[in-house]
Formats: sequence, C-alpha cells, structure tokens
Amino acid sequence: MIEETTAPELQWKLWIYTNYDCNLRCSYCVAKSSPNAARRAIGQANARQLVDEAVALGFTEVFFTGGEPFILNDIYDMLAYASARVRTTVLTNAMILRGPRLEKLVAIANDNLIIQVSLDGGEAAHHDAYRGAGSWAKTVEGIRLLQERGFRVRLSTTETPANTAHLATMHAFRRSLGIPDEDHFVRPLAKRGYAKEGLELGMGNLVPELTVNLDGVFWHPLSTDADMQVSKKIFPLATAYERVKEQLDMMARTGSVPLMTFT
Repeated sequence: MIEETTAPELQWKLWIYTNYDCNLRCSYCVAKSSPNAARRAIGQANARQLVDEAVALGFTEVFFTGGEPFILNDIYDMLAYASARVRTTVLTNAMILRGPRLEKLVAIANDNLIIQVSLDGGEAAHHDAYRGAGSWAKTVEGIRLLQERGFRVRLSTTETPANTAHLATMHAFRRSLGIPDEDHFVRPLAKRGYAKEGLELGMGNLVPELTVNLDGVFWHPLSTDADMQVSKKIFPLATAYERVKEQLDMMARTGSVPLMTFT
C-alpha cells in the first residue's frame, strides 16, 4: 500500500525570462541564448503583473534572467519595481555593466536587490572554455566594479570538464574577492539547450521554481522546453502555481518527490 503524504512546503521562487538575446554564445547555454537569438522580451507590463501576483501568492524571491537582461533598456524599471516589493535577484555575465548601464543600476540600488554573476573559474582558461575567449577578464572586471559600487554580488559556477579539477582554485579566487560561501553555489552541467553533455534533468527530479516567458509558465528555469511547461498562459499565475502544487502532492503520494535544487 502506498503511504499517502503531502508535498513538502517550499520557499516559492518566481523566475522571469526577460529576454533571450545575449552578448555571449556559451556552448552549454540551457536557454539557447546568443547574439543572434530572437529577443522574445517579456516586457515591463508583464513583469510588473508577475511580481504583483507572485507577492500576493506569498513568493519569497523573484529572479530576472535571460539572455543578458542588461541588454534591455527597461530592465532597470523592472528591477526597481520588483525590489521595492520582494527580494530580487538579477542574473548577468557582468560584461556590459559599464558606463551608463552601471550608473542606471546604481540609481536603483537597495538592500533587496542582489546581482548574481556567472563565473566558472578562478582562472581564465577554466571559464573561457565554454563562455568564449576573453570573457573571464571582462566578467571579473564587472564583478569588481559592482562591488566598488556597494552591490551584493552572488556567484554561480557551472561545473564543466574544463573546471572540475580546479574548483579549489575557483573557491580561493572567490574568497579573494570577498564573496562568502553563502553567496556562491556550484551546479552541475545539465544536458539541455546547447549542452551536449551533462545530467538529464526534468520535472521528475527538480524541485520546482516557477518560471515564466512569453510562451507560458514552466516548472524550473533550467529549461523552457515543452516537457517542462506547466501552463501555456502566463496569467493568472495562480493557475500554474496550483497545478504545480497538485503535481507535487501526486508525486508525494507515489514517493517520487523531486529532491534536486539547481539554482
């Protein structure tokens, strides 16, 4: 007999894909972003409504991702609106946060706003292998500029064949930047998007983190592929939220609640 249980309580997170175009062409990009990718911008009106509905549902965090969000002129308004209401993180490679872009970000800085930068190594070779020659140096410069302006910088590292033997070097470099352990996470390479190697991940083994793009709502920011789609309609967000909760309850009843977090 299957013992009936309920799904564990989650700290609900909302992820918003702001756009899909990017200044980089990372060979493992799960979102298939690149300089030639269609923008597919979520737009400021949709972003604001998503934040409002997430807050009403009790979500504890909102994340803005892409693509490279800072390509967008309206990203600053989105971040200002969200961070006035809920803890807000924006993901970036930090390479174009210079000059006017950086000044616009400084103008909306507050304690609720966190900048999460992708950095795959403590040396250029460990990072550039998958992200492109010269990208490490520009990203590190961006991190230091953000820190000089008082931003809390969190790092994310994707473990790859190029850096897996050098993670100790990555941690040492991160500590030299003054970034604490709790603001750095290392995730495995996932076989999604452009990646031809890595873990096979899906709804069955990932703890859900509701994710939205123009095509609807998805289980997790790892992928907006069809097999991860929860709803083809963005609004109301509560509809997708309830569907995910029902799916989790069903998984709990069969003893297959997903355990892996990936962000």
